[in-house]
Amino acid sequence: MAGKAMAKPKMAYVCNDCGSDYSNWQGQCKDCGAWNTLTEIKLPSSSAAAKEIRFQGYAGAANNQKAQTLDQINLEDLPRIPCGAGEFDRVLGGGLVHGSAILIGGHPGAGKSTLLLQTMCYLAESMPALYVTGEESLQQVAMRARRLGLPTNKLNMLSETSVEAICSQAELLKPKVLVVDSIQVAHTEDVSSAPGSVSQVRECAAYLTRYAKQTGTVLFLVGHVTKDGSLAGPKVLEHMIDCSILLEGSEDSRFRTLRGQKNRFGAVNELGVFAMTEQGLKEVKNPSAIFLSRTSEPASGSLVMVVWEGTRPLLVEIQALVDDSQLGNPRRVAVGLEQNRLAMLLAVLHRHGGLQVGDQDVFVNVVGGVKVLETSADLALLLAIVSSFRDRPLPQDLVVFGEVGLSGEIRPVPSGQERIQEAAKHGFKRAIVPSANVPKGGIAGMEIIGVGKLVEALEAI
Repeated sequence: MAGKAMAKPKMAYVCNDCGSDYSNWQGQCKDCGAWNTLTEIKLPSSSAAAKEIRFQGYAGAANNQKAQTLDQINLEDLPRIPCGAGEFDRVLGGGLVHGSAILIGGHPGAGKSTLLLQTMCYLAESMPALYVTGEESLQQVAMRARRLGLPTNKLNMLSETSVEAICSQAELLKPKVLVVDSIQVAHTEDVSSAPGSVSQVRECAAYLTRYAKQTGTVLFLVGHVTKDGSLAGPKVLEHMIDCSILLEGSEDSRFRTLRGQKNRFGAVNELGVFAMTEQGLKEVKNPSAIFLSRTSEPASGSLVMVVWEGTRPLLVEIQALVDDSQLGNPRRVAVGLEQNRLAMLLAVLHRHGGLQVGDQDVFVNVVGGVKVLETSADLALLLAIVSSFRDRPLPQDLVVFGEVGLSGEIRPVPSGQERIQEAAKHGFKRAIVPSANVPKGGIAGMEIIGVGKLVEALEAI
């Protein structure tokens, strides 16, 4: 009896940037417009049994399929697990949540494995924990733990890249916290492509996330980043997980910033600061102090501003340098700020401030490697540029914040009073802020100048 011919496996093409899939290959993705980003993947079996096993229980317990009304749902707060570092807990929204999937990305050498090893050794003292490494040997991880002086008698270690084997070991050990380092080297038997491909990363992340949801295990996935700093792999990977965290830090600085990009259990854009030492990553409980290490002599173009990072104010120094340009097209360079916004604010300065810098090179920098994403830095940026252009130093005890509109008005920013109180706590005596952000009762020991127009701010300095 002749055997049945094997069915040809179904293939699809998935965009690496946006996750859209197509039945045929094409040069450009129609959804996001990117070129040459479609990758061929093999689709798993389409049988009903395979689909049921593959997709059931992705968002929770598999047997919980009964519909409920909103008033029947338990509204008790999810219990949080402190992870041993206050800055890490802050970024996570107060601690770890049972059944959550957390993706940690960062450049090589940023300290991802060090941070997770410290956290896992702390958690292993009070609960079962499993650390799975696929890139380093167990000896390398053990040597790092010994060098950092971490307790090593409780944490379970496993060197494995197969997600099926990882989940089998996890079912035996029943850990409350599981780390997979990294998702790019993990593979599943259902997909024939090489580890790190789009199909492998997507299926492995889905497999591990489904296990975490069904068992209530906290899952940490370590991810690589591309040259532009974004997480490598398909974009759909960031939609599967609950929290996406990025660990950043330049090679010439010992400080690392941990920023939350997505968090289903807390605020996004929360910032945590760590210092890389011989004993590992140590949390910096007062980040404003390290970003305010200014020179004792006043310098033109230097000014302190207050930005809002997640749930707290942060004082950082902004520096500007304005110099005669030797080029027909003057340079506009912004480090830590958006360059297009710099060009727009220079136009506002010319139109409503009466200051022409069209023939000058303008360089601006946020000290300490902080990336400012909000508009409250507009006023401080313009005053620093004016200070450098006029070569007139600003007072060391002056702090500035406020948004600048296209018509030259100074707009209020959220949490203005908390920003002023943070500046007063660090010894600042003067503040130039939007008129709407001036506290009614004032702040003891601080002179607060409220401005409504850009010209008023220029006159105040």
